Amino acid sequence: MRVLVSGGTGLVGRYIVEGLLSAGYAVTVGARKPPPAGFFSQPADFRPLHLDPKLNQSSTFEGIDAFIHAAFDHLPGKYRGGEGTDPKRFRRLNLDGSVKLFETAKKAGVQRTVFLSSRAVYDGLEIGTVLTEELALSPTSLYGEIKLACEHALSTLSGQDFVTASLRATGIYGEFRPNKWDDLIADTLVGKPVAPRAGTEVHGADVAQAVQLMLTMDASSISAQSFNISDVTVDTRTILERLGLSAQLVAFAALSANAMATEKIRRMGWRPGGMRRFDETMAILAHQIEDDH
Repeated sequence: MRVLVSGGTGLVGRYIVEGLLSAGYAVTVGARKPPPAGFFSQPADFRPLHLDPKLNQSSTFEGIDAFIHAAFDHLPGKYRGGEGTDPKRFRRLNLDGSVKLFETAKKAGVQRTVFLSSRAVYDGLEIGTVLTEELALSPTSLYGEIKLACEHALSTLSGQDFVTASLRATGIYGEFRPNKWDDLIADTLVGKPVAPRAGTEVHGADVAQAVQLMLTMDASSISAQSFNISDVTVDTRTILERLGLSAQLVAFAALSANAMATEKIRRMGWRPGGMRRFDETMAILAHQIEDDH
């Protein structure tokens, strides 16, 4: 199976590409510019791919069997609030551009499409709500609103010959550099006070595992559906302790993030790494910090 991964060179897309490569898929990376030599552990093809809805990118999907849409245009390091001062552009690229790619994929004969959504679709729900896929949603952030709109647009395109699914992923961590915690690490190393935060996380390799399930499960069990992807709940103090760092925390963070129910995809065989994988990843990052400094 030939799989096209949009945003394959990004912080999240890279884990998806690596997971597909290790599972034996033929992978084509779609991005604005090609990755540097040796970026991936195995060779992967490259095709230019953009979120501009005005572009005709049908040639990019030639020979593609499955499309994983992980690309998202946003300010560096920001998802919620990633529109900055230009929400119109943010919506045009990330909503209109994504829908255009879904439509192009279907017309090109792509058999399956998986969209990387976000737990941000649950924004605005009361603290203590267990987040399940069946809840009525009305996101309070533009980011969450666009992710949910993309889910709906993709599901309406579903059919016998176009199987679709959306993965509502929580914060995604891992050992690749650049890393989501680079700013936290940098601030800590220079002695800046660190704001506490507690949140749910899932390793990028476990996101890749979920993607592969969407490519192999029977169509009737996944098509036009959304699935929660979440694993552990950690706070800033725990992250820093595992990295061998200490910081002046502004206050203590309580582990109060709303739990994401993941039974739906676990019934299909999804098995994330839990705290064991978190600790192993933190050990790798700790060694990287030592080597860098």
